[in-house]
Amino acid sequence: MPVIDMTATGLKIQELKDKAGMTVKDLQGVFGFTSPYPVYKWQNGQNLPTLDNLVILAKLFGVKMDDIVVTK
Repeated sequence: MPVIDMTATGLKIQELKDKAGMTVKDLQGVFGFTSPYPVYKWQNGQNLPTLDNLVILAKLFGVKMDDIVVTK
């Protein structure tokens, strides 16, 4: 069975964010987070976005969810 590689997924989120010209602060605002820590945790592979947040990320970056989540 495939397993989500949290570290690689975090790096992918960071790469897509940078490619979109967005900052952590920008994503914090999009999601309405009171602090940037959830975004940093995604990027560092400590947490994964919830499914609804993953849908939003895919729309923001113009990719499919499968292009964000890395499996091994």
